[in-house]
Amino acid sequence: MRLTTRGKLAVTAVTDLALRSHGRPIALPSISARQGISLSYLEDIFSALRRAGLVHSIRGPGGGYTLTRPPQELSVADIVIASEKYMGGADDKGTDTGTASAPGEMTAELWANFHSRVMEYLQSITVADLLTQREASACHADHSAAVVVAPPASTTGRRAAKTQLPSGDVPNSVFALGLAVPRTRTS
Repeated sequence: MRLTTRGKLAVTAVTDLALRSHGRPIALPSISARQGISLSYLEDIFSALRRAGLVHSIRGPGGGYTLTRPPQELSVADIVIASEKYMGGADDKGTDTGTASAPGEMTAELWANFHSRVMEYLQSITVADLLTQREASACHADHSAAVVVAPPASTTGRRAAKTQLPSGDVPNSVFALGLAVPRTRTS
């Protein structure tokens, strides 16, 4: 097993799905928008998760994906392994046992033990644990964060550009800097 960005994004997406599903299918575009993950990449990830039997797809209007198991029974290792195992056309080079003349033979036991401990840890964490952790951190953030007021949305649907205000008498552009610096002419 390799720990890749694909595996991390799969865990993020499944956690989002578990948080919002409540027995109803969740469409991938909504997960994509919330998590900032490319929709086509999510489709690829969820295809692998579906083939592994971790999610169920529902077609048509109001369709999307649901978990096939409760979050308490779904480990992070299950998600990572499924997302990598069913990856289109990729070989798992991490499971190559090698031969007696392999260059890493002297450290093979080290890496085997490392791999075993990582797998044990990922098996011990469930999606329910991640949801609990998220709720705890959200409660902590609510108590310690200041209120942030969002700027009003424009009527055209475009975001308003952030303006950079200069600090004191510091120019905020090269043009302002050019005006602020006295010019001396040399003849």
